[in-house]
Amino acid sequence: MKKIRNFCIIAHIDHGKSTIADRLLEKTNSIPVREMENQVLDNMDLERERGITIKSHAIQMEYNYKGEKYYLNLIDTPGHVDFSYEVSRSIAACEGALLIVDSTQGIQAQTISNLYQALDNDLEIIPILNKIDLQNSMIEEVSDEVMDLLGCKKEDIILASGKTGQGVEDILQRIVEVIPQPKGDETKPLQALIFDSVFNPFRGVISYFRIFNGKLKTGDKIKFVNTQKEYIAEEIGILKHELSPCKELSAGDVGYIISSIKTSTEVKVGDTITSLENPCEKAVEGFQNVKPMVFAGVYPQDTNDYEELRSSIEKLQLNDASLTFVPESSLALGFGFRCGFLGLLHMEIIQERLEREFHIDVITTVPNVNYKIFTTKGQCLDVYNPSGLPDPSMIEHIEEPYILASIITKSDFIGAIMKLCIDKRGILKNQTYVTTDRVEIVFELPLSEVVFDFYDKLKSISKGYASFDYHPFDYRPSKLVKLEILLNGEPVDALSTLIYFDNAYSFGRRMCEKLRELIPRQQFDIAIQAAIGSKIIARETVKAVRKDVTAKCYGGDISRKRKLLEKQKEGKKRMRQVGNVEVPQTAFLAVLKLD
Repeated sequence: MKKIRNFCIIAHIDHGKSTIADRLLEKTNSIPVREMENQVLDNMDLERERGITIKSHAIQMEYNYKGEKYYLNLIDTPGHVDFSYEVSRSIAACEGALLIVDSTQGIQAQTISNLYQALDNDLEIIPILNKIDLQNSMIEEVSDEVMDLLGCKKEDIILASGKTGQGVEDILQRIVEVIPQPKGDETKPLQALIFDSVFNPFRGVISYFRIFNGKLKTGDKIKFVNTQKEYIAEEIGILKHELSPCKELSAGDVGYIISSIKTSTEVKVGDTITSLENPCEKAVEGFQNVKPMVFAGVYPQDTNDYEELRSSIEKLQLNDASLTFVPESSLALGFGFRCGFLGLLHMEIIQERLEREFHIDVITTVPNVNYKIFTTKGQCLDVYNPSGLPDPSMIEHIEEPYILASIITKSDFIGAIMKLCIDKRGILKNQTYVTTDRVEIVFELPLSEVVFDFYDKLKSISKGYASFDYHPFDYRPSKLVKLEILLNGEPVDALSTLIYFDNAYSFGRRMCEKLRELIPRQQFDIAIQAAIGSKIIARETVKAVRKDVTAKCYGGDISRKRKLLEKQKEGKKRMRQVGNVEVPQTAFLAVLKLD
């Protein structure tokens, strides 16, 4: 155990985390030269293109320091806010962390939130300034920011460049010197934390774990504490570039286990592995089931692809246990699924993977969040879709989820960002200056206001400078109403939304105007109405296409023309009774994009 060092890397998106990891692997010869490539730990095409880590990875490096061999376990973490639970489990498996700050951008929102998580777990922090080879790097200013944040000395900060490899040797030496060896007792019962899992189509689920106490041998009978499932450890080993099997792992080690688990939902990140014969007294703390935050309907563009979409989502779920789905149907879109996602980025990635890996074109409806409905009978219902809302007379009150949002921006943009947050029903909680011209603003915001277009607007009003991070923290009573769209008195379920009462009138009016442009004219008038319960709040009419029935009357008495017009009027009346309105797909998609 004296020779083991477990550490993770924490940074904001695009601060050079994966590039520094590449240089560390190169320096320790952990990966053969011919297999070395950029972002070597990111093995999905999407990750390489977007430059983000979606799935975290772990790898062991061997490093010779002062004539002794040390084993360094890098537990990589995803950078985006949607995957913050995975980050928290990776941090729990480590004793130290590399805090990487981009010297051209300074400290950002996620740097701070991930750092606080690391400090809560008593990790040893090694501050690193990356990208110092760039001309616009602000080494002095950013060093001062880091010193203020950590309370460290200037000589503690390592200056590095992931591109040129400068400072990488210093990082490796500092890891060995500063990060403490793992604590643990090999003689106690087995206690290991699962911090990640991947699905292999040939071998089932492979779980990555860190042992805190005890030993694990091949062939041992084991139990997962939170799911109460029992398995046999068919293969265990350490995580090199390829999986490397071994006979025994003990306290402090990071490794993998294969035990013929066929469904990924059986393995939950944060669960504890223990021995069946001699179980540990308590599980590793901090386990929670990952709860989806954002819900949206996913429908095939061609209704005949429904079964194909089902099998594709099931295959995706094997690789991504945090994706949840249930079948649902809609009058406008046919059969599809209501899917739960961790956040908007997660939703985008799933949609893109469906199109790329399974070649299915899908339509995603307006993202919704999970509302709690309290009825007059004292029941509490979870509602993800406005169509599942009970009758208004049955509802006592509705609660919606709130988040704590932290925004770091240049002080020039404070006014515009404050206005944006207050327009989104935000409540200002705190405002602190990180440096003289950078400020951190903390707001309480309803999640439903954030999921739609908040991030895009934030980036545009701050010219791309503002960084944003959030944590769900509470459900609060809110004045929400169900806004329905009626076509000739018939409600269209796919266009109904749950909306804040004060915004309902303007949104309903805009929706009616948009639909009037897009619904094709018929032989009869079409009334488009927005309604809250039985109260109509906006109306537009698509005028009928009229045939000139009096064209053949070129003389004679006016009563001849009147007779023909009366006859046409009767026909139109009858047609309105039997005619129905079809909402074209374009109209439906345009309403989703309504600003």
